[in-house]
Amino acid sequence: MAFDIGAAADRPGRSGHTVTTADCVRLAPRRSPAALRIPAELAVLDQVADFVLRLGHRAGLESNALYRLRLAADELATNIVMHGYRGATGEIAVDGGIDPDQVWVRFEDDAPAFDPREGMRAPALDVPLAEREIGGLGVYLAFTSVDCFAYELVAGRNVSTLVMRRSATR
Repeated sequence: MAFDIGAAADRPGRSGHTVTTADCVRLAPRRSPAALRIPAELAVLDQVADFVLRLGHRAGLESNALYRLRLAADELATNIVMHGYRGATGEIAVDGGIDPDQVWVRFEDDAPAFDPREGMRAPALDVPLAEREIGGLGVYLAFTSVDCFAYELVAGRNVSTLVMRRSATR
């Protein structure tokens, strides 16, 4: 699947139609109560994975789609802790929902403003592993595995949304 890592981040969705960043943001409700509030610490990120897995199972996501959504959520949460807060104390709020055709997970934090797509690049598969630049591969793999990823800075808070479409057979 092609992924435009430019500013607009418009790209074909996994289902074949074009999903724009603006579309992605509209797919999930603007505000809902945070289902999970955790300190920005690596030691508690398993709670995010558990939340995403429970949500995906309730939605009836196929195992492959659920794996990809969890991968993206794990990568995003880890990046918030490691690159957003950078060891400072903070909190991550996570909520999510199930709509007839999709499952969405949203992260909010008060770390310094940072769009996780910045600097993201496709892996240089033609370069030997020992010569490749370190970093960025996890973000690339995670965000290209979901149908939609959007980032917004809202009232000084980072708001990142992951969307995975549900199977058409449901």
